[in-house]
Amino acid sequence: MSDKAQIEALYREMYEAMITKDTATLNRVHADDFVLTHMTGMHQSKQEYIRAIAGGTLNYYSAEHEQMDIKVDGNHATLTGRSRVNAAVFGGGRHTWRLQLYFQLSRYNGHWLFTNAQASTY
Repeated sequence: MSDKAQIEALYREMYEAMITKDTATLNRVHADDFVLTHMTGMHQSKQEYIRAIAGGTLNYYSAEHEQMDIKVDGNHATLTGRSRVNAAVFGGGRHTWRLQLYFQLSRYNGHWLFTNAQASTY
């Protein structure tokens, strides 16, 4: 499988884990030093992010992936993913968001991991 295909599969796997609250998979696909920057500018570490999903602060119900732009440079890559995501976050109501996530990834021991993400809308 090509690097781009592996990264696309990882993106899809991450979203499925967010929807099912599969913390083991979320732990596996994110590097230990992963940081998510939300649209509001708030930063969450990997563990804070996973706890927010598991605890119900971040609730994801479905995701329709519209576009993935992947660039690979050796053991580093970027992914800009655009997905229509049905979610209820931080106590707000359930809505469908046009969510864009810009990821940085690194390859560790032959496996791609998300190292950083910035969320916005499109």
